[in-house]
Amino acid sequence: MEVESRYWQLLQSGMGTVQACRQVGITRKTGYRWRAEVGGLVPVRLAEAVRSNRYLSLLERQRIAALHRQGVSMREIARRLERDASTVSRELRRNTSPHDRGKYDAPLAHSRARARGARPGRSRLAADSGLRAVVQEKLEVEWSPEQIAAHLRMAFPDRPSWHLCHETIYQALYRGARGGLNRRLTKRLRTGRPLRKRRRRSDQRRTRYVIPHQRIEHRPAIVTERTRLGDWEGDLVVGPMSKSAVATLVDRHSRYLRLIHLPNGHRADQLVTALEAALVSMSAGKRLTLTWDQGSEMARHDKVARLFSQGVFFANPGSPWMRGTNENTNGLLRQYLPKGTDLRVHDAAGLAVIETKLNTRPRKILGWKTSTDVFGLAT
Repeated sequence: MEVESRYWQLLQSGMGTVQACRQVGITRKTGYRWRAEVGGLVPVRLAEAVRSNRYLSLLERQRIAALHRQGVSMREIARRLERDASTVSRELRRNTSPHDRGKYDAPLAHSRARARGARPGRSRLAADSGLRAVVQEKLEVEWSPEQIAAHLRMAFPDRPSWHLCHETIYQALYRGARGGLNRRLTKRLRTGRPLRKRRRRSDQRRTRYVIPHQRIEHRPAIVTERTRLGDWEGDLVVGPMSKSAVATLVDRHSRYLRLIHLPNGHRADQLVTALEAALVSMSAGKRLTLTWDQGSEMARHDKVARLFSQGVFFANPGSPWMRGTNENTNGLLRQYLPKGTDLRVHDAAGLAVIETKLNTRPRKILGWKTSTDVFGLAT
């Protein structure tokens, strides 16, 4: 709908249809069709920003009104708006009152919808002191909202009004007194986060790197089988306030670990220099692929790719399980590099000692062999 809103704005400014179509990147046929759907008139009011694409905008309601007047079916209206047919049907039913004489008025319908959204009902936790006490008791012992929601269904099967979803509990927590729960209880959540962090949609994320990068979907299929040496996963272990860091590389087959000393910082150019120094002595046959997350430290991934014969690949944002071997190894590493400690106290020699300790431990996943044995570096 952003493209269409921009199209109408250009027409309102006096620009011709053909030029407006060219500027927003649509065909003339599409532009003329949009004008025909609203009777050839430019909408007087354009769609304002909405809270989410879940909700119909004013422009969408104007199009529904115009197409409905023309006798277009609900399914066809939904197809043109790229909405579900039930959305259009529900919109016409909810926002057409008896005194409207059967006519759907878009601005009036939009006003009614916004008015309903501005008056949320009272939270169940705020209204029911018994339910609130049970939920608060479980939060105090650090149960998650999802665990509490499941407990309420199992412990009180005959009280359906107590059967909450976990999102209801989250909203009550972050709304404070209005939601019925004390905001201090957010400290009992596993994140301990006092405010909710807005989640970006994957299709709305900006490209992180100037130089195009390869996604994990393009990685050779053999990497997932863990049958060969040379397929690495990497990441940074970061100290407080991101003032110190150590890079970790783990071979997917042998679980062999390399710790990369970063004494001067962990910017992209510094990481490239440290990786080159650490891997130059390793045979090319054991440097095939590298899988990393989309951190800014890999902005010069084109230079890192020169160290790996089959390329560097990136896991999807917010998907640490795509580099599960590395994440697990970083957890083991925290025995020696605890969270909250300044990693600058560890020099290259000290990191080499830690690396040796982890690589010479027998591993159940390797049939009680060591990573050094499997990687082929045993002395």
